[in-house]
Amino acid sequence: MTVDQYNESVELYADGLYRFILKSIRDTDKAKDIIQDSYEKLWIRIEDVNHEKVKSYLFSTAYHTMIDLIRREKRITNMDGIDQSNYVHVQQSPDLQKVLHEAVNRLPEIQRTVIMLRDYEGYSYEEIGEITRLNESQVKVYIFRARAFLKNYIGSLETVI
Repeated sequence: MTVDQYNESVELYADGLYRFILKSIRDTDKAKDIIQDSYEKLWIRIEDVNHEKVKSYLFSTAYHTMIDLIRREKRITNMDGIDQSNYVHVQQSPDLQKVLHEAVNRLPEIQRTVIMLRDYEGYSYEEIGEITRLNESQVKVYIFRARAFLKNYIGSLETVI
């Protein structure tokens, strides 16, 4: 991969990569750090990465960097200073996007990742398998389970609206 191809990959994939990570961790600063780390890792391996597979490489690297960050933070959870009002459910008529966002956030981490890669980013099952290091049938099972959970969580459209 050349420097020009590297710069092109920044222009083409940085926004989608950022949206994917931000949707998973919901913290803009951490998402930016993960994206920067991913591009730094790409720069270090610029000679080894094929330009045709750079998108998959970036999403895989960002995903694994995010998982590492989540695991590190899980060990260092501080419950002091948490605003309890963020976790209190207030009954009101929410719009569909808020309900869907809340439902996606309730998915287990792996299901949320595969459903976002498939439905938000448009990856094929095979590409998702490469990114998450799952086989294609595992990806399909996680997507099925995530969609079933979302369907049950949201319920019928009449109850949401």
